[in-house]
Amino acid sequence: MSSRRPLLSAAVALGLVAGLCTPARAAEDLPFRDPALPLAQRVDDLLGRLTLDEKISLLHQYQPPIERLGIGLFKTGTEALHGVAWSTDYDDNGNVVTANGTVFPQAVGLASTWDPELIHKVGSAVGDEARGFNARDPRVWGLNLWAPVVNLLRDPRWGRNEEGYSEDPHLTGAISTAYAAGMRGPDPDHLKTAPTLKHYLANNNEIRRDTTSSNLRPRVKKEYDEAAFRPAIESDAATGVMAAYNLVNGRPATVLPDLGEEVRSWTGRTLFNVTDAGAPNNLVGSQGYYPSLTEGNAATLKAGLDSFTTDNTNAEPTTTAIRTALSKGLLAESDVDTAVRHILSIRFRLGEFDPGGGPYGKIGESAIGTPEHRALARRTAAEAMVLLKNAGKTLPLDPARTRKVAVIGPLTQTVYTDWYSGGLPYRVTPLDGIKARLGSGASVTATEGVDRIALKEVTTGKYVSAGTGAGAALKVGATAAGDTEKFDVFDWGQGVLTLRSVANGKYVGYNWSTFVNDQDQPNGWFVMQQFKLEEQPDGTYAARYAGYEKAHDWSGPNHYLTVGPDGTLTLGSPTAEGAARFTKEVVADGARGAAEAAKGADAAVVVVGSMPFINGREDHDRTSMALAEGQSELIKAVRAANPNTIVVVQNSYPTTLNWEQANVPAIVWTSHAGQETGNALADVLFGAVNPAGRLTQTWYRSESDLPDILEYDIVKAQRTYLYYKGDPLYAFGHGLSYTSFRYGPLRLSSGTIGADGTVTVSVDVTNTGSRAGQEVVQLYGHQRASRDPQPVKELHAFQKVSLKPGQTRTVSLKVRAADLAHWDVTRNKWVVESATHDIMVGSSSADIRRKAALRVRGETIPARDLSKPTRAVDFDDYQGVELVDESKARGDAVGASAGDWIEFAGSALNARTFTAQVARPAAGTASVQIRAGDPVRGRLLGTATVPSTGDKYAYTTVTAPLTGATGKQDVYLVFTGDLRISSFTLG
Repeated sequence: MSSRRPLLSAAVALGLVAGLCTPARAAEDLPFRDPALPLAQRVDDLLGRLTLDEKISLLHQYQPPIERLGIGLFKTGTEALHGVAWSTDYDDNGNVVTANGTVFPQAVGLASTWDPELIHKVGSAVGDEARGFNARDPRVWGLNLWAPVVNLLRDPRWGRNEEGYSEDPHLTGAISTAYAAGMRGPDPDHLKTAPTLKHYLANNNEIRRDTTSSNLRPRVKKEYDEAAFRPAIESDAATGVMAAYNLVNGRPATVLPDLGEEVRSWTGRTLFNVTDAGAPNNLVGSQGYYPSLTEGNAATLKAGLDSFTTDNTNAEPTTTAIRTALSKGLLAESDVDTAVRHILSIRFRLGEFDPGGGPYGKIGESAIGTPEHRALARRTAAEAMVLLKNAGKTLPLDPARTRKVAVIGPLTQTVYTDWYSGGLPYRVTPLDGIKARLGSGASVTATEGVDRIALKEVTTGKYVSAGTGAGAALKVGATAAGDTEKFDVFDWGQGVLTLRSVANGKYVGYNWSTFVNDQDQPNGWFVMQQFKLEEQPDGTYAARYAGYEKAHDWSGPNHYLTVGPDGTLTLGSPTAEGAARFTKEVVADGARGAAEAAKGADAAVVVVGSMPFINGREDHDRTSMALAEGQSELIKAVRAANPNTIVVVQNSYPTTLNWEQANVPAIVWTSHAGQETGNALADVLFGAVNPAGRLTQTWYRSESDLPDILEYDIVKAQRTYLYYKGDPLYAFGHGLSYTSFRYGPLRLSSGTIGADGTVTVSVDVTNTGSRAGQEVVQLYGHQRASRDPQPVKELHAFQKVSLKPGQTRTVSLKVRAADLAHWDVTRNKWVVESATHDIMVGSSSADIRRKAALRVRGETIPARDLSKPTRAVDFDDYQGVELVDESKARGDAVGASAGDWIEFAGSALNARTFTAQVARPAAGTASVQIRAGDPVRGRLLGTATVPSTGDKYAYTTVTAPLTGATGKQDVYLVFTGDLRISSFTLG
């Protein structure tokens, strides 16, 4: 989901409560309420009792009560990425009354445990708490959970990197299956909750996210993007998918036919698929794909989505559009019945129509925030941490000998939440955790290492003052700089900073009219607590409001602060020239203070990182992977003052830590890890927990190592560890331990297997150190020879093992030949080729300890037969083309411009004629050249002229005679103008 948090109007809420509290007794004995009957029979019975209007009403996110049948409200969509989101409740005066849900580490942190068993326990805890919140208020917290996010972390600059698991589909599949299965519960027929995978498909950029198209050639779609979604559906851990905002090959994901076909083919269970928030309106708005909501909603339903998440609680636009579509013949009532049957199937499995709510019906509010869940949160946060570097055994710190510690950095005294976090029931900061670990006898010095400043307006010579208590509008007027005139400056990179008022410890933010110090942390959809202090040529500063761009659109063209007649600061100028000018007085130098604190300490722990609402998040990608400039300078100052410096990086994505890797003895990474962050960090730093987290993404050295964020072809662009051939800063799977592990010889149960065979790979792993520890044994494969480009390495299996000092365990991992298959574009099928595979085990993708060869007896992909109709998208290589929608309903085509080409390698030819289905909306003609051997210098076999067809979906057949199209050739279709081509033959 990706809109602001849903709110219920008072009138709607009262209506829903009435529906919940007044079941009709006459309905109690109807067949659909008999749990002894088969599920399908119960669903059909209830479906047959609903009127058409009642059925249509169930298609909206807020499914209203049907009182005559005793059916209550059902709300889809409770966010639950790392705990139940938005779990803070408020009374009528806006005061927090509950915030006791468990906040686990962010999703990328959960995956860094590489521990499906542990993540299953986390998912189960989240499922229990979702039931508890549902018991508290089903109007707000439904049992259809929108989690996990399984979009692959293909590009670390993605704003929502924190929400996903990994750049690898196998690891993502394992973790998502574990988390979803925990939330779903162990009963094979009933659901504790109904997990929904987000966001189908290839959703990995926020820039223009509702209008950009993810180009997925068939191999990438099958082997990579679909592969992340399939495991949780195939294992019945998840009960449906949410369609993404983006387009896929030119078609909005909201109307992808895959939703009703491919995805549903992965399981025999009934799935319940939903739209993302507001996505139905995008079809007629930003995407302009359909002329009316009637046509858009009809197409959405036919594509395989069952529920419309749109217009908040107002179902009227949706239901009206569906009724109109029925009256126009765009939909049949059977289409509505199909979707409602899917909806009801999930509601039945949730126990809604069973006595007592079914096997999970007794889970109540007491399940929320239990001591067991809090302990699990601490354990998970510790196991998620990754030791990136540990020169000279700097870590762990000995609590008996480390008695003077400096805890430094902007994240030492806070625990940040993110957009999809629950409310923190309590927060243990890094400083809190370290103090608790060392006890009262230790000396712990703390500083956030940030500058404290005062701003003096140049014209009047007076200072900016903030309010005390709950805060107040900032004004210029003070003649001296007391605490109400001082602000702590937090640097989040690229000039963006936040200002925390010393007067009350609250952050300054814009409230659509003035600037007020009233927020506990930067927050909200537009994050209106962001500023830039821009130095002017005369040495003064102009203050620029830097809240996210869409907020600017609402607040007008003025981005710079000015001073009103009464001294109040507001937005009053579009440029720095018209802005108020300030001198910046540095009351306390953060880096200097940090260096002083670090001098003489036994250890200096510097905690830096990101603010989840600022450094990339939903709707905003990152443009830099570097630490904030001020944070980098802080690390350098502390390192110069104390050689025993440990850097803790707390953020949600890979970071370019080149200087730190070269100069700092020890580096630990953690995601924003929830309420137990500080305790977990202290557990790791002081050795109570031996770190065993592993990276789930490649950490690159520079943004220059990455192509454009909109480049989705990981094969051609050599993206992710699968295809990247460069030297990363930290490899996929990297993570150190306080102990060491030795790998014995690799043993294969067989050196040769058939296409339907399985091999067991065994290796003895010994803990050769003096501490108990956990090793993540990772098994990779590489196919040495193939018709098609193959990954450099590909993860096929892994296992996390716990070993005492000196202990040896045999780790056995199974690999099926089917796991080694890839998508054959020549025949549109999975293929296991006859080939030798390198089977590798090790501690990361770059730390391979043992290797063996496995021969697979499969098949040889035959030469292409272009005499049969061939889809243009099934090319082997290309230049410049984009993938587009063949029609609005289904099919992919190639969109080309002058100079573009597509290749069909190894084609067996005996052809005299080229025939193609093409479209050209522009006036005039274009052409398709058929060449052999090379797209530029290759022999020209023929040329087909493409006339204007007047519309991109209006295809015509063109032909051309061929000369010399014999033998085995690499065939190129070279385009001389704008056109679309869907299929062709050389016959």
